[in-house]
Amino acid sequence: MVGIHTDQAIRVVIIDDSLLVRNIISDQIQKDERIQVIATGKTGVDCIELATKLRPDLVVLDVEMPVLDGLSALQELQKRKLGIPVMMLSVLTQHGADATFKALEYGAIDFVPKPSTTNQFNPEEIGTVLRNRILSFFESVRHISPALDPKKIVESVRHKIFKDEKKVVEAVCIGTSTGGPKALQTVFSDFPEHFHLPIFVVQHMPVGFTKAFAARLNDHSKVTVKEAEEGEEVRAGYGYVAPGDAHLKIETRAGRKWIALGRESLVNGHRPSVEVLFDSAIREYGSALVGVIMTGMGKDGAAATLRMREAGASTVAQDEESSVIFGMNRQAIEMGGIQFVEPVSAITSRILSILKERGN
Repeated sequence: MVGIHTDQAIRVVIIDDSLLVRNIISDQIQKDERIQVIATGKTGVDCIELATKLRPDLVVLDVEMPVLDGLSALQELQKRKLGIPVMMLSVLTQHGADATFKALEYGAIDFVPKPSTTNQFNPEEIGTVLRNRILSFFESVRHISPALDPKKIVESVRHKIFKDEKKVVEAVCIGTSTGGPKALQTVFSDFPEHFHLPIFVVQHMPVGFTKAFAARLNDHSKVTVKEAEEGEEVRAGYGYVAPGDAHLKIETRAGRKWIALGRESLVNGHRPSVEVLFDSAIREYGSALVGVIMTGMGKDGAAATLRMREAGASTVAQDEESSVIFGMNRQAIEMGGIQFVEPVSAITSRILSILKERGN
């Protein structure tokens, strides 16, 4: 999809109807000499023309614009099959969140909050996030590991004896990042109506967007999905999405499980962190777990997935072909913590199969 070399700057086109925002984003991302803004535009029409003419390595695209909005421009880019990755700029409103999640469904690789005087995201913070996302994305797609054969690695550890795997499963944990919103929608839409276990989810996402995202998952799922809240009791058949900027943990009190949210330091560069959730689940459920690690940049959750496997839990990774970024899941496979590798369309059926095998 991306045809640039490691010694070249990443060529970026920025599309936003606000001159101020275009200037802020340009200034911020070019603080790193590995990123070069080669053009800017203010409408979706500009986006299509510049992308077709210049063939940039990346387009940073506003969701809401006059003449032709970001969603329409994104769909047109997809129709033209230019293969140019797109990151969205999203305002922190219900409408903005809904449009952003649609953009991810249409093929955008990621999004960041749009700089605004009315929200809590300042330009420096957004600039840091956007630079990191851009650099991490291209580092991931440039990463080549000819020695990695997921099937061989998984097969080599599948029969390794960790602990008794016959214990009935009590919870499912899922960790994901870039590409996760669309992938999670597929996974949750496949759970049956009377699924009887809690599902804990960490999706790397800015504060303010996770509530709208949980509501969107709920609309596409037969189980109830919500943003996790501090101190609420864990209920069977519920999906709990970690809030942006809070670690999601599980605690046992008086023989029952409860949600605990924490704002301790970032782990693997993230809060919420998959690692924190998985380690908490291991402490509370031991081998009575299914852990799933999916598409995403970096390594968050990979080491904890191995610890989960060593505790006797069952583990599943999304495969490379269906991943936007084969990063977190690649790391988990390479570490030897994965039993099953599945396309996103088969992850839920694999979970259900594990439950059946383990007596649920």
